Amino acid sequence: MKSKNKRAANMNIKNNLLSIAIPLLVICLWGCQPKAEKLTSEEPNLLFIITDQQRYDALSIAGNDILKTPNLDKLAKSGAYFTNAYTPCAVCAPARASFLTGRTVENHGIVNNDLANGTNAIEADVMQMPTFDEILSDRGYVSEYYGKWHSPEFHSKVYQNPKLVTSNGESIFAHGGQGRLHRDYLDQHVPKGELKDGELWDTMTRRPYRPDPLDHTLSGDQGEGGRLQPDLHGELLIPKEHTNTAYFAKEVMAAIERRKDQKFSITASFHFPHAPMLPVKPYYGMYPPESIQPPMSIDDDMSNSPYRYANGRGNMPQYADPEMIKYMISNYYGLVAEMDDWIGQIVNKLDELDLRDNTMIIFTSDHGEMLGAHGMREKNVFYEESAHVPLMISFPGRIEENTQVSGYVSGLDLFQTVMDYLQVDSVQSDGTSLRGLIEGTDQDHGQYVVTEWDYRGDVESNYMIVKDGWKMMIPYSTTSTVPNALYNLNEDPYEMDNLLAGELRDKKYVMKAEELRTNLLEWLTKNGSQHIDGVRNREL
Repeated sequence: MKSKNKRAANMNIKNNLLSIAIPLLVICLWGCQPKAEKLTSEEPNLLFIITDQQRYDALSIAGNDILKTPNLDKLAKSGAYFTNAYTPCAVCAPARASFLTGRTVENHGIVNNDLANGTNAIEADVMQMPTFDEILSDRGYVSEYYGKWHSPEFHSKVYQNPKLVTSNGESIFAHGGQGRLHRDYLDQHVPKGELKDGELWDTMTRRPYRPDPLDHTLSGDQGEGGRLQPDLHGELLIPKEHTNTAYFAKEVMAAIERRKDQKFSITASFHFPHAPMLPVKPYYGMYPPESIQPPMSIDDDMSNSPYRYANGRGNMPQYADPEMIKYMISNYYGLVAEMDDWIGQIVNKLDELDLRDNTMIIFTSDHGEMLGAHGMREKNVFYEESAHVPLMISFPGRIEENTQVSGYVSGLDLFQTVMDYLQVDSVQSDGTSLRGLIEGTDQDHGQYVVTEWDYRGDVESNYMIVKDGWKMMIPYSTTSTVPNALYNLNEDPYEMDNLLAGELRDKKYVMKAEELRTNLLEWLTKNGSQHIDGVRNREL
């Protein structure tokens, strides 16, 4: 009798629990399931952030003990941080074309900046393959692009920015169009005024700045547009909330807000820390020149270098002056710090709108900046300061936090990485998705990386390959008088000892160069290069 009563009591308890559990289960299935689907099956968003001319060590996470980049450091730690990422080409337009198409410079054809402007690309019949944004658009994504474009205008039709023309009716994707868009904004918020004693015109904003001692005031036209951007060094005299970086960051945040209920691909392409080196306060002077150490290679005599005469170094001794160069580095760091602040705000906007978990963020730069290394400014060369760039990819739930990737990778790989993580069917490209390196499943990719520049034939090094800490630079012809170069970055991180030239030349180094050439030929063959024979037959 007791057993029967106990069973009856247990049945009553079970029925009561079921009466509670079943409605809760129904509620959960009705109210909780969409959130799970959002994290696992909804097509993700893309936020692609590009800076211009930011070298790999212009990050505190990269070991820079002066410059502080807390927001970029946080972004790197939230996903995958690549310590050996290199530009496809150390020149703006060629590198950006490779980001957009996943093709080598030789294969997309934008071998210099001029070919990205106006009708030049159409006339030259280059970059005829689709960009990742065009492919995503065909799959229902809405795309917007803010900041420096520097690519053929015919690829910009995919973008749905609210403002597509400047005040003079020109496309914002025409050469310099987004700069003019910012000047339209400045005309409404920061009147020009007049120059005061000691001030000069910034050729980009058409606003005054106070020059530093390094400023290269050329003889001749000193008007608003009469000087080259790399010649300008000092403090830009506009409020911090109206800078080019601030303007486009706010436009990006507005785009995210506007597209929060759609699947989007939004690009934030910052002009800086490219010249002009003109930060505003509080970024100007944030890193005082007296706290800066000049580059270790600033007094390199370059006797055996392929770049002895590159970047006008012989005519601009101020960039080899260890005291003068401190002003440039100080301003460069200030420009990076400003971008770090605004990038932090952009990422916070994703968090605020509950979009972060379903948005893939890529951060990189098109190339670096010499900042006085080897007595040079700018880029265009294969030295680490110019070719080695930052790269981080964050994607909560898909990429584990604090993932560090040491394999050698290229900006060429970003196209295929976007296709992979955004679940797009296979699209042909010359790069490889970085997902396998991130997840530790790819044992082949990342063994070496190649950077190219097919521009001026016999007067430049055309290829760089890095493998196991060894770097080779080589022209693609048998007739070029530009010296081959081999550097052991493990022992010579500042690339001052060319092991294929002069007294350092040795049979063992020639053998190492032959090993690197074999890998370079493998890469050229895979990508259908026309320069295979030139590289194969060149004497080392």
